[in-house]
Amino acid sequence: MTKLSLFDGGAPTPCPDPFNLAQYVLAAGAKTPDKTALEVYHSVNDVDHWRYRDLNAAVRTTAGGLRALGLQTGDRILLRIGNTADFPILFLGAIAMGAVPVPTSAMLTEPEVRHIIAELEPALVAFGGGLAPLADLPCTMLDQTGITALRKAAPIDPLPRHPDDLAYIIYTSGTSGQPRAVMHAQRAVWARRMMWQGWYGLQTDDRMLHAGAFNWTYTLGTGLLDPWAIGATAMIYTGAPDAQIWAGISARHKPSIFAAAPGVYRQILKHKIRDEFASLRHGLCAGEKLPDTTRARWQEATGKPLYEALGMSEVSTFISSSPNNPPKPGTSGHVQKGRRVAVLGDSGPVPLNTAGTLAIHKSDQGLMLGYRNQPAETAARYQGDWFVTGDTVSMDAEGYITYLGRDDDMINAGGYRVSPLEIEQVLLQVDGITEAAAIEQPVKEGVSVVAAFYVSTQPLDDNLLITHCAARLARYKCPRIFTRIDALPKGANNKIRRKELRQP
Repeated sequence: MTKLSLFDGGAPTPCPDPFNLAQYVLAAGAKTPDKTALEVYHSVNDVDHWRYRDLNAAVRTTAGGLRALGLQTGDRILLRIGNTADFPILFLGAIAMGAVPVPTSAMLTEPEVRHIIAELEPALVAFGGGLAPLADLPCTMLDQTGITALRKAAPIDPLPRHPDDLAYIIYTSGTSGQPRAVMHAQRAVWARRMMWQGWYGLQTDDRMLHAGAFNWTYTLGTGLLDPWAIGATAMIYTGAPDAQIWAGISARHKPSIFAAAPGVYRQILKHKIRDEFASLRHGLCAGEKLPDTTRARWQEATGKPLYEALGMSEVSTFISSSPNNPPKPGTSGHVQKGRRVAVLGDSGPVPLNTAGTLAIHKSDQGLMLGYRNQPAETAARYQGDWFVTGDTVSMDAEGYITYLGRDDDMINAGGYRVSPLEIEQVLLQVDGITEAAAIEQPVKEGVSVVAAFYVSTQPLDDNLLITHCAARLARYKCPRIFTRIDALPKGANNKIRRKELRQP
């Protein structure tokens, strides 16, 4: 009998009811109020320390301040906050009092932010951490002074919620070319417990150093919420980009786990490594595919293993290697305990070791509630009882997943998923460009960039195109390569054949 690509990791522990995400995240630390919850590094020697007592108080007073402003349960709050601790405090404070925070990347341009505000209709937009308020918004605005003032209010207790109640929204690029608002339930953070041993090997006494900014969802979950939920210490750097800073912080401040995107590990490996990372048990890697060569070079240089994870905004990471499931060459990891995963063809699960589309069962506790105001697009992501991710993979008999690429045309830009249509629409605003296509272009092993092809009446200056895109797109979405061609390759239905553009 043919064995199918279907892995059942067993039922997860049920989420408690009632359940407030913010209350849960702070509960473990409340038992050790004087323990350090967060270390914020402005440089190797310039560090701010937050005790759990202080973090808990800041979240509860922020919740009270939002309530005093007139915010109600279910109101949406757009977070436009740079790389500061105000970001997670306001995120948790909003959830504590029943509002719905909506994190955004600090790299979004003004047109992108205004588009989100028009679609989201938030009750409040909070601007802080060096990001200036925008003029003439159709909602209440809060600047840095106002964000700080929230913590002077009387504290309130977190509002009891149902596990399925909406907790927060994050934006991810959609196949339509417009960002999609992914709605996550309160239970989403409870589902992350499956990563504690399924990926992190997380312990109460860990010190988790994350290489991302506060306002990246990878940092928010892996670098902050999960360490706090178990009562560990989070470590975040806020200074200027510096590939050598991680060695300095690690050598002096002794993290036990380091989490980063593959590109960070590649940058670190360009420099001589001695014993700066000796305090680590291991490293974590997500955001894009980890090349086996990078994994091998890191282990050779530091003696520490790297554990990779695969996931998406709609469900977070659910495929991973870990101390319990060591890396298997060529794969992205193993199905986590508590998850039910399949690799699908047109009529259901395909045989083992056969390419198909990665899917996760609709009962998964971490799966999104849906795309806001897009019921048809939400429904289109399901094949029966399975949520279809769009990743082409294969599964072996042990439950390890090999990533083979996207079955749509989404671009992975430094760990962010970007729709090529969003980039193409911006390029088509340039005078003289009649057609455009954007792709993810490999430039060397393990490194890809956004590349743009365009058809125009005459050659255009790259600097003009760079400036045009930079004013309208977040930096990670901007093409790094521009190529003028006579015509875009297209199929019989006039769809761009991007695979042909990806040829070396």
